[in-house]
Amino acid sequence: MLALSVKTAMSKRANGEGNVRQRPNGTWESRLSYIDPVTDKHRSVSVYAPTATECRQKLKDLRKRIDEGKPAKDSPDTVATWLKRWRESSLAASDRKPTTRVLYAGLSKRHLEPEPFGSLRLNKLRPNHVEELVVALRGKGLADSSVRQVYTVLRQALDVAVRDGLLADNPAVKVKRPGVARKEARYLSADELVQLLKSAKGLRYELAVMLMAATGLRRGEVAALLWSVVDLKKCELTVLRTLSRVEGHLVLTDVKTDRSRRRVPIPAGLVTALKAHRKRQLEERLEAGDQWTESGAVFATESGTHVDPRNLLRTVELAAKKANLQGVGAHTMRHSAAVAWLESGVHIKAAADLLGHSSIAITGDLYGHTTDDTARAAVDGLGKALGL
Repeated sequence: MLALSVKTAMSKRANGEGNVRQRPNGTWESRLSYIDPVTDKHRSVSVYAPTATECRQKLKDLRKRIDEGKPAKDSPDTVATWLKRWRESSLAASDRKPTTRVLYAGLSKRHLEPEPFGSLRLNKLRPNHVEELVVALRGKGLADSSVRQVYTVLRQALDVAVRDGLLADNPAVKVKRPGVARKEARYLSADELVQLLKSAKGLRYELAVMLMAATGLRRGEVAALLWSVVDLKKCELTVLRTLSRVEGHLVLTDVKTDRSRRRVPIPAGLVTALKAHRKRQLEERLEAGDQWTESGAVFATESGTHVDPRNLLRTVELAAKKANLQGVGAHTMRHSAAVAWLESGVHIKAAADLLGHSSIAITGDLYGHTTDDTARAAVDGLGKALGL
């Protein structure tokens, strides 16, 4: 009869109120009635504790959650269950680049959804679980950058869980983002670059390597270039898109930031080489006949389609091997261009613009160093000025 009277009294209470009673087994219970802000329906939820005092505190915390518009209780779904739904809905519908969506999905499947982390329930997930995950990933030998990416995926997925009312708070937010040790970018000296370009002579995409070396463009940006954005009269080109391989297919996408969309000058010698390349490409098109696919690409395959960025990488690696240069990839061309500009006195803002960096801080972090010869010249010059 007492339980019935309590229940009756509770039904008359306003949203956010509740009552505390002792259960037959000695524990204490409070049932709170409220109006769901999403569905506008009346709902009720219970909290339990070994003492009346603890039960009242839980009731107070519950009222606060509801007043703040948070879910009364976190979802009991497992992390793996939620991440799978997130991959197939929010991630798939996002405006991230296709390569980023594939990367995030892969990181989730490989590092977050498997046990033991994936078997944790959302309503039991705590910041210390996220910290333990970071430690475990490092223990597996993952690079700092990969650990940080996994953390980023988890944090973004849990943000959506909070948005959808499955969690009151995101436990990953309370964990410091894993750091990444800065590594000095590998670059080639002017003499080494000249040697590499000589070694690329005769290769189908040697001109693409020359363009990367002279302009600092990424290989995906070079592979995506169309003749329509190359102005040989003004000696400049415009970077608008990038080409990448996504799940076995070549995909053209717009560059990701306003700063990445940029006009880049072309050296006079390279303009001459591009004109000759254009002529050879037209001849190749005539020879191919109806086997030619008109893509408008500056660097096309024998059938006219865009060159796979991986083939540009292979061209660089082949030339580097021939020149006996170790640890050289397509991105080395970009690093070498950046260092050469800064070493020659180009302002860091101009270098950042040419590279398409979102801020000069990125340029400074990557290339804010000098070669030994430049450092020696700077110190000797100041020493002479001081009479030392």
